Amino acid sequence: MADSVFWLCLLLPTYAYLGYPLTLAVLAACTRAKPLAEGEPLSVSVIIAAHNEAAHIEHKLRTLLAQDYQATRLEIIVASDGSSDETVARASALQDPRIRVLDLPRGGKAAALNAAVALADGDVLVFTDADNQWNAQTLGRLLAPLADPDVGCVGGHMIIPDPGHALSLGDSLYRHYEAWLRRAENRTGCVVSTDGALLALRRELFQAVPAHVNDDFFLSTCAPVAGKRIVFAEDAIVHDQGVDEVDKQFRRRLRVTVGGLQSLACRRGLINPLRHGFYAVALISHKLIRRLAPVLLVPLLISSFWLQDAGTFYQLFLIAQLAGYAVGLIGLLDTRGILPRPFRLAAFLLVTLAGMCGGLWQFLRGHSYQQWNPQQNR
Repeated sequence: MADSVFWLCLLLPTYAYLGYPLTLAVLAACTRAKPLAEGEPLSVSVIIAAHNEAAHIEHKLRTLLAQDYQATRLEIIVASDGSSDETVARASALQDPRIRVLDLPRGGKAAALNAAVALADGDVLVFTDADNQWNAQTLGRLLAPLADPDVGCVGGHMIIPDPGHALSLGDSLYRHYEAWLRRAENRTGCVVSTDGALLALRRELFQAVPAHVNDDFFLSTCAPVAGKRIVFAEDAIVHDQGVDEVDKQFRRRLRVTVGGLQSLACRRGLINPLRHGFYAVALISHKLIRRLAPVLLVPLLISSFWLQDAGTFYQLFLIAQLAGYAVGLIGLLDTRGILPRPFRLAAFLLVTLAGMCGGLWQFLRGHSYQQWNPQQNR
């Protein structure tokens, strides 16, 4: 019995983090890249849900207004979700007719997004955050794949240019891993979802965002629900910042895991391979098994103790697990970032795994996150 538990708990996480990516890599190598067609300019509605973003909103709006993409019509809608600082005043101070500012009562990010989209009239909805940064070519490169009528949603490439000195190193490496995975998914036509920091969706595909889900996953999966593809635009760059603090990293992973599982429950029809083919397999592998994998590490460790007298392999594997957890704990204690990078990376993985386990527990208890406070997770 113990050996069955051991191998099940070992093989599923191994598949989620190594087996699936390697399978994609093989499929991608055998797939010819589809050429990008020239498209006509589109009318664009850029949506920014903001809560207390006075420090970032003006710079973000100026960057959006300076994009080199010649849209037939550009509108920017700032939906302030009960901001108590100068977010509304600073956004309104630009006095540009292309900017609309909604001063909404506190209702959560989903409510702010839905209110903004209700007023939008662009062919394409572009969702972004107030605190991440674009370059002048970001919008044009994001919208280019929409020249293909089979493409319903396009996601940009999030980069953390300054990985910091602690847990944000893991954030940066994780972004590189996700980008590699999405490149492979992109080549095989099965990009599962995109980051909400930079996401374009055809207006006619939009569905109102429920209060309890991860908005980026829900919005991007509006495309496969309608039989359209999601595309990863690697050259549409958006810069973000990592998180060094343990408590913020843990809270972020809790929230993302709970919202992600609730999103999967909401979109459970997409995990049917008979209807959605390889996309369903990719969704199960990339989102479902990966979120369950951390919980399996607990019985994996317990079964390793149980089997340590069953052979050298089990003994060595137990030692490797204990050493990995020890390195992670030491990395957490290194608040000044003086230890080598492997300690910081192990600390990031430890906090991430703990947050994912806690998130699964909260999901099973029916907990949800409707309100949001971006400053607590930076």
